[in-house]
Amino acid sequence: MLAAIGLYAVILQAVSQRTQQIGLRIALGATRGDIAGLVFRQGIPPLVPGLVIGLLLALGATKVSRSLLMGVSPNDPAVFAGTVMVLLAAVLGCVVPTRRAMRVDPIVALRYE
Repeated sequence: MLAAIGLYAVILQAVSQRTQQIGLRIALGATRGDIAGLVFRQGIPPLVPGLVIGLLLALGATKVSRSLLMGVSPNDPAVFAGTVMVLLAAVLGCVVPTRRAMRVDPIVALRYE
């Protein structure tokens, strides 16, 4: 959940800083899909390596955590699947900034600042 909130904040800040650029793209004929792709291409790439590295480190830490766990296998697939689902929920952190970017009024964006 912390990853989703952090990703949301970073992407929202990036969208706010790029308001003029997004407005200009819309004024020049960019579609909603183009704008959504622009925002998602910025938010998703940091998520994938983090997910892979986190899973590898978690698998490596199973030897250490074996003595600390009672009644749960360190390599429990349900735990790893649940973790992956929570981290993939960070993708939702891109949805709100994407919707905000798609609603940018080109005239307001070009007059910004």
